[in-house]
Amino acid sequence: MRTVLIVEDGLADLATSQNYLQQAGFRVVEATSVEQAKEKLTQMKPDVILLDIILPGQSGFEFCKDLRDEPETKTIPVIFCSNKNTDVDKMWGEMLGADAYLTKPVNREELIATVQKLANV
Repeated sequence: MRTVLIVEDGLADLATSQNYLQQAGFRVVEATSVEQAKEKLTQMKPDVILLDIILPGQSGFEFCKDLRDEPETKTIPVIFCSNKNTDVDKMWGEMLGADAYLTKPVNREELIATVQKLANV
């Protein structure tokens, strides 16, 4: 079973994404901050990371850059999922190494298709 790490501090958005992905057959691990996500990454290597941009402490943009700089995590696909919906935000996501960019409210079919593609399902 493929695993998705969701890094999201909005509980409603977290629950929605988790529900969609679990119904599609994915194992979901949750983190509500970058700190928690880093802890989870010491315990396991997910197949995909679904990452919010606005998070407490460190931003999703900064965390994505950190992920790409580390040999252990640089190949894990990252999907930004954010309320930020400007071309500049999407460009930053791409420049920092994100593999996809989805906007909230997340579309169920788009989320599942994107995760399946990046997890090679």
